[in-house]
Amino acid sequence: MTLQKRHHQILHQEDDNIVCIKTNLCSEEDTDQRDAEQVQRQEDLAPPLRGRTEGGEEEEEEESLQDVLGLKAAPSQVDEDGAQVKKMTLFLVDRLFLGGELTATTSRLTFDTQIISVFLRLTLLLSQVSGQTLVSELHQRLMDHQVTCHRTCFSLHFGPIRIDGRTELGSVPGMKDGGALMNYSVRDARLHLRHVGDLFRSLDAADAYDGVNGRSLSYLTFYTSGHEGKESVSKRGSCVDHRPPDHVLPGCKDRPLTPLQPVRDDRKWIQCLRVLNMSSWNPPPGNRKMHGDLLYLSVLTLEDKELNITSSTRGFYLNQSTAFVFNPKPAVPRILCHSLVDLLSQITPGSSSSAVHLDCDGPKSSVSGSRDWNEELQGSRELPRNSLQERLLRDQTVFKTSSDFVAVATRGAVAVIDGSVMPLNPSDPPHMQMFIWKNLFFSLGFDVSEHYQSLGGDAAAHAAALCDLRGVEAYTRVDTPGLHTLGTALVDYKGIRVIAQILVPGILEKNQDQVVYGSNDCGATVSTHPRFLELLDKTSKSLRVQRHLVLDQNNVSVELCSAVETKGIVGNDGRCYILDLLRTFPPDLNFQFSASGETMRVKEEEEEEVPEECRRFGFPWRHRHSLASLRAELLEAFVQHRYQRYEQMVTEGLSREEDEDEDEDGRRGDGAAGERRHVRTLTQKLRRVVSEACRAVGSVRDSDFDLRFNPDVFVFTGVRFPSDAETRTQRKLLWDAAASLLTNQIPALLRSCLVQSSVPMDGSTLTSVLHQHGVNVRYLGVVLKELHRVEGSQRLDHIKRISISEVLSRSVKHIFRVFLQDVEPAAFSAAVSHFLNCLLSSSTCVLLDSCSDELHARRRYRRRRSQGSRPGLSTECLWARLTPTDLWTRIRTEAEDYYHYTIHSKSMDDVVEKYGVQRISMLREISMKTGIQVRLRDYVFDSRHRPVFVEDDIVNMFPVVKHLRHTCTDASRLMQRAQVVVQQGERSHTHTHVHLQEVLLLRHILSSFSDVAACLRLLGRLSYILEDHVDALSLQERAVMCSERVHGVDHPQTIEDYTYLALYYFSGGQHSTSLQLLYRARYLTLLVSGEDHPQVALLDSMLGLVLHGLMDHELSLKFLHSALCLTSKYHGVTSLRHAHSHHLLATVYEAKGDFRSALKHENEAFQIYKVQVGENHTSTKESSEYLKDLTQQAVLLQKSISHLYSNTDGACIPPPQIFTPSFPTILQQLNLTCGVVLIPLSVFCYQPCPVNEQNRVSPSDCASSVFHFRHLSSVFLLKYIGLLCSLSRMHFSCNNLYFKPDHY
Repeated sequence: MTLQKRHHQILHQEDDNIVCIKTNLCSEEDTDQRDAEQVQRQEDLAPPLRGRTEGGEEEEEEESLQDVLGLKAAPSQVDEDGAQVKKMTLFLVDRLFLGGELTATTSRLTFDTQIISVFLRLTLLLSQVSGQTLVSELHQRLMDHQVTCHRTCFSLHFGPIRIDGRTELGSVPGMKDGGALMNYSVRDARLHLRHVGDLFRSLDAADAYDGVNGRSLSYLTFYTSGHEGKESVSKRGSCVDHRPPDHVLPGCKDRPLTPLQPVRDDRKWIQCLRVLNMSSWNPPPGNRKMHGDLLYLSVLTLEDKELNITSSTRGFYLNQSTAFVFNPKPAVPRILCHSLVDLLSQITPGSSSSAVHLDCDGPKSSVSGSRDWNEELQGSRELPRNSLQERLLRDQTVFKTSSDFVAVATRGAVAVIDGSVMPLNPSDPPHMQMFIWKNLFFSLGFDVSEHYQSLGGDAAAHAAALCDLRGVEAYTRVDTPGLHTLGTALVDYKGIRVIAQILVPGILEKNQDQVVYGSNDCGATVSTHPRFLELLDKTSKSLRVQRHLVLDQNNVSVELCSAVETKGIVGNDGRCYILDLLRTFPPDLNFQFSASGETMRVKEEEEEEVPEECRRFGFPWRHRHSLASLRAELLEAFVQHRYQRYEQMVTEGLSREEDEDEDEDGRRGDGAAGERRHVRTLTQKLRRVVSEACRAVGSVRDSDFDLRFNPDVFVFTGVRFPSDAETRTQRKLLWDAAASLLTNQIPALLRSCLVQSSVPMDGSTLTSVLHQHGVNVRYLGVVLKELHRVEGSQRLDHIKRISISEVLSRSVKHIFRVFLQDVEPAAFSAAVSHFLNCLLSSSTCVLLDSCSDELHARRRYRRRRSQGSRPGLSTECLWARLTPTDLWTRIRTEAEDYYHYTIHSKSMDDVVEKYGVQRISMLREISMKTGIQVRLRDYVFDSRHRPVFVEDDIVNMFPVVKHLRHTCTDASRLMQRAQVVVQQGERSHTHTHVHLQEVLLLRHILSSFSDVAACLRLLGRLSYILEDHVDALSLQERAVMCSERVHGVDHPQTIEDYTYLALYYFSGGQHSTSLQLLYRARYLTLLVSGEDHPQVALLDSMLGLVLHGLMDHELSLKFLHSALCLTSKYHGVTSLRHAHSHHLLATVYEAKGDFRSALKHENEAFQIYKVQVGENHTSTKESSEYLKDLTQQAVLLQKSISHLYSNTDGACIPPPQIFTPSFPTILQQLNLTCGVVLIPLSVFCYQPCPVNEQNRVSPSDCASSVFHFRHLSSVFLLKYIGLLCSLSRMHFSCNNLYFKPDHY
């Protein structure tokens, strides 16, 4: 917050040349409202303050807060009024610097609530510090905190001795609170200026729009702030315009981009200064260096006032220099501040009012020099993990170190590609160069010295980096003590993959062979080490790696517990490191490498090993490298499937043995000897049955089930095995796993999409669904072919469209990567815009502009333009020769070669027309995959005369980073426990709340914001189920902000969070806000996946209901008719979801007075209910009653109209009663649409409902029963009754915490 110094008092000290400045602090009166809200939130977190003394001072709290701040209070004095005064030493200053006469008068030191809140915020910060915290970590925490973020040059002292930054706080005996501000050096001054510059830049939204430096966008407050509270019923049907923009209405084909980032009209960007840079008077002359001058700064304030500031060893002050006169003497007012922010706050009103908004969570510059990344990362992993506090500290340290490593690796990779780093081998070709920057090793994803020639060349080298990263992630997840992996990050930037790794101590030394385990020459020479065997054996069970034998160069058997390429190195620090983990997972035999370039053909002796299931699909297929591997999810699914088979075989075998024992009971001898003989016989039979079952399923042991895979099988790089029999067994096991992917996992994937338990919206969510089922993305061609064979394939049109779009975008990414490697740096904008025009433009005029080179002189006359030729840039560069026809031919070839899918289209226009792929969605996918940043404007793709993109539309290119994702183990365990509690219903929801709150606390400590959003989402839905709508709304708002800032404003998870936030807002009475949120969700859905998607059906149903509640019937009918069309397509015309859509339309038509249309739609709903659930079902009976009521109302309306036109006298016919829906009724329908119904437990007597093998309830089983959870809380029970009970194939999702209708 902004603090204002009312006046200064200079108190004499013992030293005549040193004085202590005492500052009377109080808050600024016109505090910003945003700061007041932050203060209030911090006060809510802080413990209550003790009562005030008679003098009005909070002595105990004041003393404790001063101790926390490290400011030791001086002895108390009494002023003339008798009030007690406490002196605090803020910083020391040279007395000779100050002008004027020193006085010894004192003034009362006052604190108000906001000052105490600042101190309490520091108290909460330091309360998280343990005895194992390093002084350097505490230093960084203080720099990151809002109160002290502008200070960089300070240290922690114990008495007169300064504590080293590498010292743990708990190792200092008698440690007490205390701090001191240090003198600056030139290095400290430059670091301070850079840090202050980062803080000032955090006020600008440029980094947030770019998504860099820890900044990101969130537009939730644009739709939620400034809206009304609960709306009264009297306001319904008023003249409020609820109509959305035209591009949100159903049927609109326009997809503008400008609404993606809305701008508030009253938004004012905060600015502190206009200019802050180094002065031209640098460096200081020798005589001024003798006075402590370090740097000179030039400042232009918001009031257009030019200031010159001196950075000295003691701090910052104004000097008398101008742009033309050098006068370094202090200027008036003579103010010396240890922080530049403090000085600017005092001398410029604009900086003072803006300092409150400094964002300390934005970009952070490290004040330390080169860091020993390996020691930090390995040291953090070696921290003790016995208690919860130790594990939290360990996870926090690992997370912080890993995050810093990824940030530095990203900046280093960009610097390497931009040519800002000197290579270690400058004489070698560019693709073979290696770099060291900030103690990190950088290499390029090319085949250096033909190391991957036998595996696929550059394609194998590019894929090996990602395979190695997955291996590092797998071993890091196992987290075996004593086994160390290297910190690794992959950065794809401007078409080149950069691998950033931490240097192993001693790895650059060439005086000795450091590889003591594995092979360094593709299996020609193999070595082993007992220490590595012991460590790797601990990980083999979790990773399903078989311990096996290979032959070395002397035909001697060598035992390994990993792939032969895995290298074990003992570093100079004595730690065991494993490198080159690219074959951690077993190979995928469906995709094999063939160096000849012809169609893949297996040997005759190996052809019989290929399962019939793989042959039916045409496998094995040729792949461009031999590093294709199976995913860990597939291995776990295959092991689970084999374990079920193993159990079945053991059970059947024991049953047969029991039948034989019954026949032998009569021949068995009596006595103890006979019993012992019988027991031995049974034991032998049991062992035989288990052994036969183990051999049948491929277990590595005969005594129990233990399925593992040999990663060196099918490696054609010189690896030899001593036993061919065991090798054949492992080869068969791998073929069975590959066949299981085709016969089990892909059908399971399509079933989950068919019943809509998985509803992908774009390429990223489709990839996530594929990976969850253990299917690699290279199987997209198989998935597309299998889509046509599924019954009801029309209901999977959105999957087909997204899959084709993913094949296209990934093929474009492969081509674009090679395309950029031939582009010179000065032509990136022209080359990228030309590539996008060739891909997405409908115009045939995609040739480059004649003046695409900015340095080329523009022709002024039309005659010269017509006679002149194009510049050399357009004709000489290879990228400029690309045409739309050539590009589309390459895309089709790439899709056929990599994904084995044939695109039967001649251009992008044909794809758009045939499959419904949106160009704007393709642009989004390609931009995210390649790092292209385009200008935010409305692009016209259908123009036949002008290209879509120009050079100025390409704003920038950003690196695409892949790295390890670290999570808190205890928080993950608590999260899983909470999900199990909810799913099993063995505890009350209160206990679940406690578990999730603990998870939330741990997630906040570790700043894992994606997991924080998941936990907030879970808590919000549980609160809504328990009818705590206020808490649900607050939690869901925070979840939406996290999703927007972490995943992106247009991510499918953000869209889902917006949808349920709209539901919570409607339940809270803020209906207009709910409507705006639904409009936002629909607009984002249209951008991401288009209008032909099941998610749009859900949004349109909710929009129709909300508009129905707001009495806007015409607009409601538009959305409900759109929802009806989509439900008929994706759920079927005879589904219960389709019946529900008809019922919603009937209610709106009834409220409108159109009884004929209402009867038509309700009759359709009645016929569906009658066929699906029978005439005696509750839903059918209710629909029948509603039909009778509508018929009566229609008859009354017709009689009234006839009576009016007949002009006859008679009894008055009562007019029909128009049904006006109440908000509780609308909310109940919204909950029904979203699959949430809250019913008190005491109302119903419940009975178990039969559930099939997939935990889904069939309509016939639910006809007379409701879903049941044993031992559930006695407060609420989630049930399906009436219509919801009859909805077919429902399941309970512990991830979503609500009943979700999968298939209607």
